[in-house]
Amino acid sequence: MTALASIQQIKTAMQQQVLGQERVVDALLTCLLANGNLLLEGLPGTAKTRSIKTLARLLEADLGRIQFTADLLPSDVTGTEIFQEVDGEQRLTFQPGPVFNSLVLADEINRAPAKVQGALLEAMEERQITVAGTTHRLPELFMVLATQNPIEQEGTYPLPEAQMDRFLMKIDMGYPADETEIAIMRLVRGEEQAADQTLPSIPQSAVFDARAQVHAIHMAESVERYIVDLIMATREPTRYGGNLADWIDVGSSPRGTIALDRCSRAHAWLGGRDFVDPDDVRAVLPNVLRHRLILSYKAVADGVSADQVIDAIIRQVAVR
Repeated sequence: MTALASIQQIKTAMQQQVLGQERVVDALLTCLLANGNLLLEGLPGTAKTRSIKTLARLLEADLGRIQFTADLLPSDVTGTEIFQEVDGEQRLTFQPGPVFNSLVLADEINRAPAKVQGALLEAMEERQITVAGTTHRLPELFMVLATQNPIEQEGTYPLPEAQMDRFLMKIDMGYPADETEIAIMRLVRGEEQAADQTLPSIPQSAVFDARAQVHAIHMAESVERYIVDLIMATREPTRYGGNLADWIDVGSSPRGTIALDRCSRAHAWLGGRDFVDPDDVRAVLPNVLRHRLILSYKAVADGVSADQVIDAIIRQVAVR
């Protein structure tokens, strides 16, 4: 089986298990192929946890779950050194935390203070953890999927911009439609009757093969310039007409450029093409940029969302 066929099998199996959330499935696979992290913001019960659990089962990957709370400590995430008796001697031994899993679910990440959230920064960017001056490498297959609830603000801590920037994509999830809700009810009822439901097993080597192919996808110089122009429109909106200059306070960092490059390649590969076209860039742009823009007070006061700003950027910026 080819790498593309394996990834498509994962996609099909996930869509059968996570109903009505096709955008989430696509974003999960894109982040997996681009070796990035995903932030899910959604209401309770919208299959945020189910999505990552299903992916872990399909890949037979270790899943670490961290329930972020106000009393969580950084060592609860990264692990710590403890005294153990080894060959009759007391020695400091590193005890890995839940971040040392292939897939990490950071549940309600905005409920922990910044010190705990900061414990994930090195892991998300450099795929390693440093404890007591010693650096420990994380698994080769590693992805953080973080969730947060948009309606419960009491006892929450907004994520620092530096941490938001380390998420390759951000997805806003809503409730499913009527027919999908009926299908969900039937799916859960069937799972309760057949507890040992089997899912296809996909070797993790298929992910690494797919990543190599994604990296080899061709991108023309005109598309590269288009990506840079889109990012520059967020930093220097006065270059363009409309309300962009009034809406954007702070634009995207260079990580946004890198994320657009990676995600566009992954999107093209999933579409069965060996080159990136502007439609691939536009398809992933909202998920890549919505958490990297800081909107102005005027935009917030006028009820303008980040997605509306991104739509305006797409209309204003042309392919050269």
